[in-house]
Amino acid sequence: MRELLNIGSAPHDEDCAQVGSENYQTQGRKECKALGNQMIRIMGEPPFGASLVVKSFPHDFGSYTELCVVYDDTNEEAEDYAFSCESLPSFWDKEARLELGLD
Repeated sequence: MRELLNIGSAPHDEDCAQVGSENYQTQGRKECKALGNQMIRIMGEPPFGASLVVKSFPHDFGSYTELCVVYDDTNEEAEDYAFSCESLPSFWDKEARLELGLD
């Protein structure tokens, strides 16, 4: 069965765009995409049956975005990859900082 696991929107020790702030939708999606790219650099491409996606969810102050893993829970490799994505990095790596225009 297809499952969805929310991962987050930025590394643990980094600031991220805040729901309701000016330009949130654009910046939030950009950060989630950069996080997905960084996760691929760390863990490799998702195996068959798993994929990293950016999804929007409703919130009192508007929609917020998160990086998620969609995976087939009958595929052990896909499920292992998904759960290993819960170990977010602490900081943006050099490539993500460049992608986000932080350097």
